[in-house]
Amino acid sequence: MGQKVDPRSFRLQVTKGWTSRWFAKKINYRDWLINDINIRNMIEEKFKTRPTIAKVQIERSPNLITVTILTSKAGAVIGKGGAGVNELKAEIEKISEVPARINIEEVKKPEMSAKLVAENIAHQLEKRMNFRRAIKMAASGTMSAGAKGIRIEVAGRLNGAEMSRREKVIEGSVPLHTIRADVDFHVARAQTIAGIIGVKVWIYKGEKG
Repeated sequence: MGQKVDPRSFRLQVTKGWTSRWFAKKINYRDWLINDINIRNMIEEKFKTRPTIAKVQIERSPNLITVTILTSKAGAVIGKGGAGVNELKAEIEKISEVPARINIEEVKKPEMSAKLVAENIAHQLEKRMNFRRAIKMAASGTMSAGAKGIRIEVAGRLNGAEMSRREKVIEGSVPLHTIRADVDFHVARAQTIAGIIGVKVWIYKGEKG
């Protein structure tokens, strides 16, 4: 049996932090956790046509919820005259039942975000692009942006083949056992005509500390 662990949870408190930051009593914990999941799903669903959301961070105080959205296209999230933010704020307040504050931060290098890279590859596979071309273009783009290494794996009925298989591309180095290594990771799914293709992306950005 393989002993696999998510590279992000493996590095919590060392090079990674929590995306939800709050402390709750036992009576509130379940509701707040479900609220966080619903808020993230709502935001992802709203911008699912194009991969733009890199990360959603949630902080809570007794009577306020602060949602920070890291995105590659701030204009698309903010909307015309701030209409998009106001709409998001209203929906978050409806889910959480407390006043909400929204911060929008632009990701300067989307090629360095594992989530954006994985979702972009999945988006291309859904449009029937050749999987080898999609993953090689993504890998070279990330390395050009300044990454120390990238590993991409795709698995499923690639290019509509009869048998499912797994293919990968590795550029540079990706040290998975070094805890101080800053490794970003994400899993995306491409819903193709032949079935689901899984996309895994590891991006090594260098050592911390």
